Amino acid sequence: MAKIGILGISGRMGQLLAEEVTAAGATLAGGTARRGDQWPSDPNALARVSDALIDFTTADAAPAHIQAAASARKPFILGTSGLDRAQEAALHEAAKIIPIVYAANFAPGVNLLLALAERMAAALPGETYDAEILETHHRQKIDAPSGTALALGRAVAAGRHTTLEKAGIESGRHGHTGARKPGAIGFAALRAGQVVGEHTLLFASGEEHIALTHRSFDRRVYATGAVRAALWALKQPPGLYGMKHVLNMA
Repeated sequence: MAKIGILGISGRMGQLLAEEVTAAGATLAGGTARRGDQWPSDPNALARVSDALIDFTTADAAPAHIQAAASARKPFILGTSGLDRAQEAALHEAAKIIPIVYAANFAPGVNLLLALAERMAAALPGETYDAEILETHHRQKIDAPSGTALALGRAVAAGRHTTLEKAGIESGRHGHTGARKPGAIGFAALRAGQVVGEHTLLFASGEEHIALTHRSFDRRVYATGAVRAALWALKQPPGLYGMKHVLNMA
């Protein structure tokens, strides 16, 4: 049976991941945790005894975890959002050595939403259809817009044969902001209570509105998807993959 290590096993997602590893018929190799918990805190030691690693910790911890997986030549599954350019560069470099699955969201429904967003954006030009993305998460979430919201924005931009940066981002509107820039992609982030995750993509013209919405009711859906990705990655050559590859949607 495949042995899967969980980085940050003492956290809320880490505990769900550990449960889903067992539910998938794999073996829990162990995990890293804060000092004082029952698991070792050395990612290199965990990498050596695991067949694959899953990381849902923080962007600051990601580089050390990526390096540990690459040094041990073990597949790496990353579900942490908010990586900066240097951290993403380290991820791309490691993907030359090991298979990496990096996704803003591991829920199958969200990845279908991303595919639909790109196709709809291709059919609904930015000159006449404004694209707005609204996301809601629990009050503890530390980054905004969410990684999934940004992924939706990139999907819309790709459908319009551009990039999110070139299309332009409108976020955090306040005061006299002026008229909306044609073709820009808008973002709004709400933080309240214990909402697991809600994302809505709205295309709006002068004549019609079309909205796509995904709601997550249980974080377990992310853990199930991540474990599925880890088992899939065990059979893949080095490279940087997304959930669309795992779900055979690429």
